[in-house]
Amino acid sequence: MDTWRLIITPPASGAWNMALDEAILEHIGRGDSLPTLRLYAWEPACLSLGHAQPFADVDTDHLRQRGWDVVRRLTGGRAILHTDEITYSVIAPNDEPRVAGTVLESYNRLAQALLGAVQEMELPVELKEGKAENRSTPNPVCFEVPSTYEITVNGKKLIGSAQARKKEGVLQHGSLPLTGDLARICQVLVFENEAAREDASTRLLARASTVESALGREVSWDTAAQAFVHAFEAVLGLSLQKGDLSGSESKRTHELVKEKYNHPYWIERV
Repeated sequence: MDTWRLIITPPASGAWNMALDEAILEHIGRGDSLPTLRLYAWEPACLSLGHAQPFADVDTDHLRQRGWDVVRRLTGGRAILHTDEITYSVIAPNDEPRVAGTVLESYNRLAQALLGAVQEMELPVELKEGKAENRSTPNPVCFEVPSTYEITVNGKKLIGSAQARKKEGVLQHGSLPLTGDLARICQVLVFENEAAREDASTRLLARASTVESALGREVSWDTAAQAFVHAFEAVLGLSLQKGDLSGSESKRTHELVKEKYNHPYWIERV
């Protein structure tokens, strides 16, 4: 049984959350940190864009009116509104067996652990191999787009994940919506007109689910976090040791917030 580090961080801004994931990745790449499972939350609510997603997808006026943040991820995919959720990140060197091989192979291994976590929450979930995305139909919303090895409940998408493979290692992070209105994201994205916005909201609610809507009751963040820890240990054969950030990781996180994740050159790069 291999030992990974478990880091649970308090709710933080989008820029800090994304900077910390990258700082940990850099340290793991140098051999300065153990492979890490991180569980976290967001304050305030934050719209995150995929690495190559156009910033023009963002309705900046509506975003400001709501007091929400915007950030660009290191990973790909489409927009996610991070609020009322538990977010996980898995960060490990390229030769770590649980993330080694192809993107799909590693994605499938981690999906088994995610499946175990939501099963512990008593959700009637399935793991389905998602269909290829139809790129002729532009869509800025992550949770409406099928993904490979998709975890669904009652036929609706439950977890949105994305992965980046760098020379330093593998970073995969994803979101499990616990409660709230998933269609809120459509209020801060650009659509041709209000009818198109309403149509996107309706489609999203038909294709995606929160834990609460699937179960008919709330699951707390702490309960969800405990389920993630249990499942990652049991399914992946890990011993997760709760730890803290190193001083170097904290310092690098603050540098990346200032130099990258809070900076227009990165956020508006596409």
